[in-house]
Amino acid sequence: MDALADLGPVPAPTHQAKEFLAYESECRGALKPLLAELLDRAEAAGWKRRTVAATLMFLAAQQVSEASEASAGG
Repeated sequence: MDALADLGPVPAPTHQAKEFLAYESECRGALKPLLAELLDRAEAAGWKRRTVAATLMFLAAQQVSEASEASAGG
């Protein structure tokens, strides 16, 4: 079972990626409450909020790097 399933779906963008500022702002707005909920849950489980935030940044960067390497054939 997906432990985060009850967070609900991520809203789809209404701006195109080429509308960079609006697209980025909309993405932040869509993800902010989901991230806050994840941070709250991790903190309630006993993790330090700063550690969780740093770990999420690391994991996000790792995911992007792995996706870039896979698309480059490497």
